[in-house]
Amino acid sequence: MAMASIARRKALFLTRNLSNSSSADAFKFSYSLTKFSRGFATSGSEENDVVIIGGGPGGYVAAIKAAQLGLKTTCIEKRGTLGGTCLNVGCIPSKALLHSSHMFHEAQHSFASHGVKFSSVEVDLPAMMAQKDKAVSTLTRGIEGLLKKNKVNYVKGYGKFISPSEVSVDTVDGANTVVKGKNIIIATGSDVKSLPGITIDEEKIVSSTGALALKKIPKKLVVIGAGYIGLEMGSVWRRLGSEVTVVEFAPDIVPSMDGEVRKQFQRMLEKQKMKFMLKTKVVGVDTSGDGVKLTLEPASGGDQTTLEADVVLVSAGRTPFTAGLGLDKIGVETDKVGRISVNERFATNVSGVYAIGDVIPGPMLAHKAEEDGVACVEFIAGKHGHVDYDKVPGVVYTHPEVASVGKTEEQVKALGVEYCVGKFPLLANSRAKAIDDAEGLVKIIAEKETDKILGVHIMAPNAGELIHEAALALTYDASSEDIARVCHAHPTMSEALKEAAMATHDKPIHI
Repeated sequence: MAMASIARRKALFLTRNLSNSSSADAFKFSYSLTKFSRGFATSGSEENDVVIIGGGPGGYVAAIKAAQLGLKTTCIEKRGTLGGTCLNVGCIPSKALLHSSHMFHEAQHSFASHGVKFSSVEVDLPAMMAQKDKAVSTLTRGIEGLLKKNKVNYVKGYGKFISPSEVSVDTVDGANTVVKGKNIIIATGSDVKSLPGITIDEEKIVSSTGALALKKIPKKLVVIGAGYIGLEMGSVWRRLGSEVTVVEFAPDIVPSMDGEVRKQFQRMLEKQKMKFMLKTKVVGVDTSGDGVKLTLEPASGGDQTTLEADVVLVSAGRTPFTAGLGLDKIGVETDKVGRISVNERFATNVSGVYAIGDVIPGPMLAHKAEEDGVACVEFIAGKHGHVDYDKVPGVVYTHPEVASVGKTEEQVKALGVEYCVGKFPLLANSRAKAIDDAEGLVKIIAEKETDKILGVHIMAPNAGELIHEAALALTYDASSEDIARVCHAHPTMSEALKEAAMATHDKPIHI
């Protein structure tokens, strides 16, 4: 009965309008439970059913899913290692360093209060980097093994279109080959966004890639950009001993974050001795000395000041990677910022050519790219795919972590919807108090008339794990009462979500 109920609720889903905040473009995705035949036509030629350019989270997942659906598939990746930016120089190595640096910080500042004492503790940076590299290499090899297991042909090299059904690949061993496909998916991801007048050399002025491989701990680090990546990498080096100053043009850190949570988050980071210079722009860079001297001025104009650093991290966002793919040669349309225009089936304006992940509108997140990849190949295979960008969780992996799904209070207010807010502080959560890690809160926003959950925001240790109960609730149009009436194990931090739900539709117990 429960599964039938879920199926009925799924079938009643309304079409969702999805838009990217930086674009007026909007397109709709609809969900269908209709079942389709698993039989697909096969070709006796060397032509593939599906060719994917890019072996990152979107590309390799699309390749595996296509093969699982019985399609002859080839995946092309220029790095020579799979996993894209995320696995090689992004999500995975950054989380390794975040964890290692957190352990060092805990050893310095928290162990003694738990009865664990020692005379001294020090950082072995080469060993820390080696652990990070081991994690990356193990996972990249694992993905290659998955492609082999699923009989996906893997070509290592740089691919570019020579026609809508042919990709020329300059392989990593210096050869060239042409890969043919009935359907070609562009999954080339994104690259670091540069700033005018600032040249990244990956030594003094680094991107996130360089920040993951510094050979020594900088005494002073300046981070340009207060988004997810800048705050995470700033946290790593702050914990390891750097003086960290974050320079941000906007008036707030992480502008997409719920305003109330963002203010608490910034206070938490300032408590960890991270400094912020908001509404400030960089107008000059001098690297002639041993370090870097930045010239700053207020975003609205005014008197200039200088700020010195050993290393400057440029973290001003990312841009779609579409250069050199030959898109202009086959006529694929892009918008003014280089994103590829697609319809609800991820199809471009060129027949047989599709695009997913960071190269199309939507959140530039690895897990969003994975969902794009699955949905895209399902459409190619004659099925229906579905991705709801309003339900994609976002996580900042600092400590505490900040995770969210759905709408912020500001967004709900702008829509003119009457709503209720329920909050619960971690200070009142027994598990958080037991482990002496109780800074943070859970905030739920629900429609007043129906109690339908519109957004959930969590600042807590492991918030990135806790958020998925909320994501599931939003996906099935649950109410705050639905979460409140689910029995949560005690003692767990997930009880804070239950209490926040109780606070939304009624009253919490433990505060």
